[in-house]
Amino acid sequence: MIIPSEKELVAAACHFGHRKEKWNPKMAPYLYGIRKGIHIFDPRRTREGLERVCEALKNLQREGKTILFVSTKQQSSPLVEKLARDSGQPVVTRKWIPGLITNWSTLKRLIKYYLDLQRALQTGEVEKYTKKEQLDLRKKLAKLDIAFAGVATMKGLPDAVFIVDAVRDRVTALEAKKMSIPLYGICDSNADPDLFTARIPSNDDAVKSLTLLLTTIGSELASVASRSTERQETPVATAA
Repeated sequence: MIIPSEKELVAAACHFGHRKEKWNPKMAPYLYGIRKGIHIFDPRRTREGLERVCEALKNLQREGKTILFVSTKQQSSPLVEKLARDSGQPVVTRKWIPGLITNWSTLKRLIKYYLDLQRALQTGEVEKYTKKEQLDLRKKLAKLDIAFAGVATMKGLPDAVFIVDAVRDRVTALEAKKMSIPLYGICDSNADPDLFTARIPSNDDAVKSLTLLLTTIGSELASVASRSTERQETPVATAA
């Protein structure tokens, strides 16, 4: 496992939290101090958290489990989409649909409708409808696409959830907690660490910080996929 050094984490601005007025007191064990009114993370705790989260996600990936990656904030969405795509996992980056986890039985029917509508438009089945009806169906598909494109392959509840911002996407975190689904992710100084199974105490806003953390996680998951492929392609020796 190649985890960035404390120096590299600091260079990427991972150590900057929020202003002291906005902090969550539960984050005290992860903080080094205050500078110019801003909480500063202890880079040792950030590195430990990143290593712990990477190991947990790698084990899940190795076991073929489903990890739902979530981030609806603009600066991290492309990074999270790439991470999920490269690891073959579902993702939500545009809009979290309330109940996606806690009301899965209903939402999965909507996902099926979305896939059926998508198929009908691709195959031309909708041509039997009037032009106005076809236009309405296309508009409906566009709305459903925003909600379900990244989770269309999910067959059931995820085995774990990874979240970038537990304040912005608090509904996601609470749904995971309610359903006893392990939650991993980045926990800034204004977030509640108790929501997480394992957390990375770090800046969840700076692009440099997000890039370093998420590319590290992506590389670790990619290494699992690579070794899995190698094992599948290696011929098994047979006794003479």
